[in-house]
Amino acid sequence: MALISWERHDRVVLVRLNRPEALNALSQAMLEELLALLTPLDRDPGTGCFVITGNGRAFAAGADIREMSEQSRQDMLESDYFAGWEKFADLRTPKIAAVAGHALGGGCELAMMCDIIYASPDARFGQPEVRIGVMPGMGGSQRLPRLIGKAKAMEMILTGRSITAGEAESAGLVARVFPAADLIQATLEIARTISGYGRAAVLLAREAVAQADEVGLREGILFERRVFHSLFGTADQKEGMRAFLEKRAPEFGR
Repeated sequence: MALISWERHDRVVLVRLNRPEALNALSQAMLEELLALLTPLDRDPGTGCFVITGNGRAFAAGADIREMSEQSRQDMLESDYFAGWEKFADLRTPKIAAVAGHALGGGCELAMMCDIIYASPDARFGQPEVRIGVMPGMGGSQRLPRLIGKAKAMEMILTGRSITAGEAESAGLVARVFPAADLIQATLEIARTISGYGRAAVLLAREAVAQADEVGLREGILFERRVFHSLFGTADQKEGMRAFLEKRAPEFGR
């Protein structure tokens, strides 16, 4: 059985993690399938947004502990275990996580690699690695404080406590909570909205926001201004502003 399944909705690609018997635990084989699918689509002008979701009772209940349990320190260092997930994080196409059920450990980290997280009321987020003698290894110790602040991130990581969808929304981890029955459809509608805009503007806007985590305010503002300037070399900028002045809907080339 494929470890992921996917379907295209016009310019949106919906990807489901497909190991329900293992609560969609994130294995190296799953990562390879995910990258093999998304890397060429990331370069496809016909793709405007990725939606990542789970299958069954979980988004992803963590990394594959069975796969890791007998690894030595040397094994982990030589394979640079987990490094490949940054290739997913680095995909330029906007990524939305639609989270229902457990998003724990690597599952929470995968959701945080996405640009937006939506959740159903039954979603739970956590970094419980301390309970099995380790710590976050897919970016949780770095991304979680940036998203929800040091105090709450430190509590979650040091105690292993998970938080509800409502608490995650209040903390700024989740953008919105939708009823479980509506989660995928609502997320797809938002993804279609993003996909309907000019591709260059969307890609560069995403990169500009991401820069806020990487550089100081002055450097970030300069980066934003320069990419804003660069968009004036695109046909979409001319069409978008002309359509605004002519009081009509724009027809972006994407």
